[in-house]
Amino acid sequence: MGFRKDFLWGGAIAAHQAEGAWDVDGKGISIADVMTAGDNVTKTPRRITRGVLEGEDYPNHLGIDFYHHYKEDIALFAEMGFKAFRTSIAWTRIYPNGDDETPNEAGLKFYDDMFDECRKYGIEPVITLSHFEMPYHLADKYNGFMDRRCIDFFVRYAKTCFERYKGKVKYWMTFNEINNQAEFVKMGAHHLVQEGAVLVKEGDDIEKMMYTSAHHELLASALAVKACHEIDPAAKIGCMIGMNGVYPATSNPEDVLNAQKAMQQKYYYVEVHVRGHYASGMLKKFERKGYDFILPGDNEILAEGKVDYIGFSYYMSFATKYTGRFGDTFDFSEEDYVRNTYLKASDWGWQIDPVGLRWCLNWFNDRFELPMMIVENGFGAYDKRLEDGTVDDQYRIDYLKAHIKAMRDAVNYDGVDLLGYTMWAPIDIVSASTGEYDKRYGFIYVDYNNAHEGDMSRSRKKSFYWYKKVCETNGEEL
Repeated sequence: MGFRKDFLWGGAIAAHQAEGAWDVDGKGISIADVMTAGDNVTKTPRRITRGVLEGEDYPNHLGIDFYHHYKEDIALFAEMGFKAFRTSIAWTRIYPNGDDETPNEAGLKFYDDMFDECRKYGIEPVITLSHFEMPYHLADKYNGFMDRRCIDFFVRYAKTCFERYKGKVKYWMTFNEINNQAEFVKMGAHHLVQEGAVLVKEGDDIEKMMYTSAHHELLASALAVKACHEIDPAAKIGCMIGMNGVYPATSNPEDVLNAQKAMQQKYYYVEVHVRGHYASGMLKKFERKGYDFILPGDNEILAEGKVDYIGFSYYMSFATKYTGRFGDTFDFSEEDYVRNTYLKASDWGWQIDPVGLRWCLNWFNDRFELPMMIVENGFGAYDKRLEDGTVDDQYRIDYLKAHIKAMRDAVNYDGVDLLGYTMWAPIDIVSASTGEYDKRYGFIYVDYNNAHEGDMSRSRKKSFYWYKKVCETNGEEL
């Protein structure tokens, strides 16, 4: 009973939220570099600007300067006993514009050095190829993945990484939370752009654009998976899904069917990644709406690019109530989400549901029977630094403890094959959703805030020592 002996305990960040150095050593502008700061207190959302504009606040430009602090930070991860460190490669460090003919050697060398630093401590890099970091040039010139030429640009980039880091990176993932764009109504054009899909104009059919660009991303992912298997047969490559189980608000059969349709529309991406084809329900929907983006030869590409494992994030669950807005089709809209009164929520309204993590693990396991890796799970909070410099973040410990227990139960009682757990994020970084520094997730406090005050020094929170014990005991002592 318990986790496998080689279980990968660790933490996860993304290049654009941590590295900074946005224009250093030949790096090009990414979508993340044109995202402004937001604010949860004033409910100011992040914005996408057309290029880098004078006078705007772009927190990703600085991040936490991981680009220059990575040795110090990885040493702290090693002190906690990390067996894995999940991060992403910034696409524009390797191909600054995305459609360049040759890669940028300075960018390639940075990741060489960073992966070497991980391996020095016995830490396994778990690497995402695209984590909301599409080159801005591709979005501006080609309208992103609406243009099939971006498939080839991504595959060229992926092959460059597989060839360069063969033997250094064993675990890869293609597109981070590729399915987030399914919630296009609530998130609108902003989230489509953050996914690296398109720049949206007034009057565009956002739903059609979402499904079209997602199809092209799925083709790019399948071709990258096939290339990885050919270039480095010892490597494992997976998908990365933003997983938030959807419950029916009541036992009313209409609510139950509505929740089922929500799961279908949010997670058909897994079907394509794992089984190499679309679920029949989604094909029926495309037919009904007249979407004709699946071209001859596409299905063969998808069938040849099946992933080795399922990586996913889990922060919360949702509940949905049928409103009748779609009639007999029961098509899902995130506008039908309702508050789950059984659950508490964070300061950002994220419902806290550790049992839901076990539910999601079983949902994946029952359908796909592949190994899994939880590559994001964490608690964003307003941390208060005490006079002695410490942070008593017992609330973070309580959140993570409950979720680790749930995944341990899924392993022990449900037979789930779990490879690892890289919580989000072991060190405070810029929030992707709000662009804030004050939304903190880490075991390591970074002295910097929304007002751009602080010296970027690192210090250990109470949770640092708790997670160290979790790693040391392979999850037995929580």
